[in-house]
Amino acid sequence: MWPREELLKPIWYAFTALDLDHRGKVSKSQLKVREDFNVVEFNKMCWILCYKKNICTKGLLIKDDDAFKVWCIFNFLSEDKYPLVIVSEEIEYFLRKLVDTMGSEWSEDKFADYKLQLQAKRNCLTVWEFIEVMGMGYFSKGMNRQTLSLGINEVFQELILDVLKQGYLLKKGHKRKNWTERWFILKPNSLSYFVNEDLVDEKGKIYLEQNCCVESLPDKDGKKCIFIIKCTDKTYEIIASDKKTKQEWIQAIQTCIQSLRLGLLSPHREARLRRRELRQRQHAEEDQLVEKMRQLQAANEKKQRQLEAMREKMEEATAKAALEELRRKRTQVDLQDRYRLDLEREKMVRQQMEEQVAQKSSELEQYFQRVQELENMYHRLEEALDDERQAKQDEEAMRKLQARLLEEEATKRAELEQIHLQQQRVLSQTESEKQELVAEQLAKERELQKAILQLEKLEHERQGAVEQYEEISRKLERAANKTKTWKDKVARHEGLVHLIHPGHKAPQRITNWGPASFTDIELEMRKKSWQESKNQRAQPK
Repeated sequence: MWPREELLKPIWYAFTALDLDHRGKVSKSQLKVREDFNVVEFNKMCWILCYKKNICTKGLLIKDDDAFKVWCIFNFLSEDKYPLVIVSEEIEYFLRKLVDTMGSEWSEDKFADYKLQLQAKRNCLTVWEFIEVMGMGYFSKGMNRQTLSLGINEVFQELILDVLKQGYLLKKGHKRKNWTERWFILKPNSLSYFVNEDLVDEKGKIYLEQNCCVESLPDKDGKKCIFIIKCTDKTYEIIASDKKTKQEWIQAIQTCIQSLRLGLLSPHREARLRRRELRQRQHAEEDQLVEKMRQLQAANEKKQRQLEAMREKMEEATAKAALEELRRKRTQVDLQDRYRLDLEREKMVRQQMEEQVAQKSSELEQYFQRVQELENMYHRLEEALDDERQAKQDEEAMRKLQARLLEEEATKRAELEQIHLQQQRVLSQTESEKQELVAEQLAKERELQKAILQLEKLEHERQGAVEQYEEISRKLERAANKTKTWKDKVARHEGLVHLIHPGHKAPQRITNWGPASFTDIELEMRKKSWQESKNQRAQPK
């Protein structure tokens, strides 16, 4: 049963051809009613009514019969909207199937170029443009007319006549049980077999139902590639040429039975419906996208108006800000001038302060230098005083040594005087005693000689002490000269350093051997003490 939409398409072409006045009406006398109905014959009748007024096939590569088949294929693939057109997706589907049937290679680049040309025609073609494209051989260059005709015929049988598979098979007879080669044609609900591929003499038809099944049989009686079709009333044994062909036929028949069980249409009609649904979804998505774009454009215009209003407000605010900025700049310039004057005054004050600081720093450096010189001078003066103090200590030691020597000399002199007195007393005694005294005198003289030697020795030691004393005196004089030199230097810096002066020293006594070790007072006291001791020894016992 053919769908109503597919039957209306050829009728629309026929009525359009019969509507000579273009008023949308056709008289009954132009119509002919037939009792038998065949879809192919029905399409053929509609084709005859319309094709001569719209196209001429003389300059084309295809014949009238091939043009009719292309017309039927167009009606099958066209949209269900009038006037009928075929979209680029269906054109690509048909051309791919045709090129694949002819055994050629599909050129994606060539169709992409042709698709760009279709954009000028709103990506669709009418049936007469479609037939002209096929007849011009744009997609069949290098193919002869016979190959193109065979390809169109095979696509016509597949799409229009619902031929799912066809080919030669061996069928086992029901009465004679012999194997006969037949041309089988598989359709969605039947499997017909003919004497040959001319389809003139139909020998039988196997009606496929939901309860039918197909199974593979093992090889038997020298026969291979056997499969069986089980129907409700009969069973059919069939042999394929090879295992691959056998498997293809089994798979195709099982697909038909499964479609009948599910209540589906033929595979090509199902595929066409899926393609249309896909295009409808795409169109719906495009419409939604257009609607969204329109809404976005409206929102954009609204935003533009809002932005324009905001821009005007911004311009007003900018003008106010410019005035405020001008006032602020003027105020800033005044402040900068004031700050510049203050800065110049501060620079002058700072320069004066720096000059004063530099002057004070110079004075401070001079003061530090002067203090350093005074400190150095003080250290040198201390060294000179230490030298003078050491010289005085050496002089005191020599004085003590000289006093000791004088005491020893006085002691020896006292002993000599005592000896002399004893000699005088001895001389006044008797002669005998005189001799004894002479002997004693000799002894005393020897002792005197010893004492004289000792005295000479002491004199020699005294001479050495005098030389040491002179050396110490020279050192003391040099120290005094140094002290005097430093006194002169310190006098220049009066008020900074107070010198330490030595105590008062009485004038020294000069003897035959040089400066004496004792003062006049000390010498008088020693002389008085020596006289008293002498008087005590002179008194008789």
